[in-house]
Amino acid sequence: MEKFRVLDLFSGAGGFSCGLDMVEGITTEVALDFDPRAIDTFQKNFPNTACVCGDICDVAIKDQIISLCKERKVNMIIGGPPCQGFSLKGKNLGLDDPRNFLFLEYVDIVGRVKPEVFVIENVKNMISSGNGYFIRQIYEKFTSLGYTLNSGIMNAYNFGVPQTRERTIIIGTLHPCGITLPDEYTEVKTTVRDAISDLSYWESGEGEEISEYRNDPQSDYQRLLRGDSTTLYNHKATNHSQVALDKLKLIPPEGDKTSMPEELYGNQKFMTTWSRLVWDKPSPTIDTRFDTPSNGRNSHPYLNRSITPREAARIQSFPDSFVFYGNKCAVCKQIGNAVPPLLAKAIGEHISQAFEEME
Repeated sequence: MEKFRVLDLFSGAGGFSCGLDMVEGITTEVALDFDPRAIDTFQKNFPNTACVCGDICDVAIKDQIISLCKERKVNMIIGGPPCQGFSLKGKNLGLDDPRNFLFLEYVDIVGRVKPEVFVIENVKNMISSGNGYFIRQIYEKFTSLGYTLNSGIMNAYNFGVPQTRERTIIIGTLHPCGITLPDEYTEVKTTVRDAISDLSYWESGEGEEISEYRNDPQSDYQRLLRGDSTTLYNHKATNHSQVALDKLKLIPPEGDKTSMPEELYGNQKFMTTWSRLVWDKPSPTIDTRFDTPSNGRNSHPYLNRSITPREAARIQSFPDSFVFYGNKCAVCKQIGNAVPPLLAKAIGEHISQAFEEME
């Protein structure tokens, strides 16, 4: 018997749902995002989910979501509503700051659907912003709806993901005991080598959207993410300019831009730009521009190229069977904005267990 039926708001390509759906008894029933390319990827990976592409502020779209939630008996809502204005300067308005309207739409839908539990994922500084003013406001709004909240910062690296990615997680439930955040999930830390060593062969501009595996899996993590997949998707290297290639050739394996003459640094002032990933460490946070060497430490540990979308998806903990659709820019955005599935899985397992103990 299914335990939780999920509405995924601001779903993107579906990283959060991908992880939750790995947990027995949790299925994503409804998803909403305004990006048609992200929803296309979501729908193709979750064919049984009712996917809606539209603006959450549109009354007709919101009514459609509420109707689908009732029809599919949704009792869990997840999502990361974009929030701006998290600063002391914007403190006077707080969540009533017009830039935070999407968060208020999330609150409104929770109030209308009344799920047993909801999860909010957001930027790390949500908790500290305005000396805690914003998080207190969030507690007030949901407490007035009858929810008990717990919040904190979770690092994906502590939950099996080969990446340091810290995010604020808020879990709210109608149960008065509340649900704490999960403790560190695993003592075994996953590295860049664990994630992508079997994919290290394409040079700049090489590869196809659909290809065969060239190597056997070289780690338990690679075996886990390959699963039953016999085909490799999205493993295509960016075709870098000659200028970029000449710079990358100056950077030794696992090195950084200090190996280049300073006049080649360009306008990028951060020390991590033009840096390579380090094999036996986690990756820094994957963002939407991981295909650009000048963006940060996202070049391959030794090949003269940035990481491919599939390598980035591995570092985000997406299974190899999860296929991303759209042009390169759209795919990079989908991967970089996603909640790491293994982090989502840990949250889902923890919530499931908490409800069992409360019964």
